[in-house]
Amino acid sequence: MDREKLMKMASAVRTGGKGSVRRKKKAIHKTTTTDDKRLQSTLKRIGVNAIPAIEEVNIFKDDMVIQFLNPKVQASIAANTWVVSGAPQTKKLQDILPQVLSHLGPDNLDNLKKLAEQIQKQAPGAGAPAADAAAQDDDDDVPDLVPGETFEAAAEEGKAAAS
Repeated sequence: MDREKLMKMASAVRTGGKGSVRRKKKAIHKTTTTDDKRLQSTLKRIGVNAIPAIEEVNIFKDDMVIQFLNPKVQASIAANTWVVSGAPQTKKLQDILPQVLSHLGPDNLDNLKKLAEQIQKQAPGAGAPAADAAAQDDDDDVPDLVPGETFEAAAEEGKAAAS
């Protein structure tokens, strides 16, 4: 393309300036507060009530946990609706398990065992290296038996020496 064609095309695309058409409608920018207000009005219509003094909410999803610390919790039992709002943190189940273990009841412990079995099936080599390392450490601590001697014979010798 030569320079003349480019200049001709650029002048045809002019937006604004002398003789241009005015905008007929002002652009309205939506803010996030309108969405929040709409959500709050819907929740009010459902009839949710705030539940005070909840320190932590954990939502288990596969092998991840979504954790809310000091959330705002609202519930409507009739509508089977729970609303948890706050700053979420996504963590791995293995990282949060020691903290959560004390909160679980007996029925949830069964689910936790099933989940642990699934994790072991997914990563069968993950637990084995740790077990091998522990076994090697134990081997270093226990001395080897001397050939020809048994624990019973050593115990009898100890009793004879004591008498």
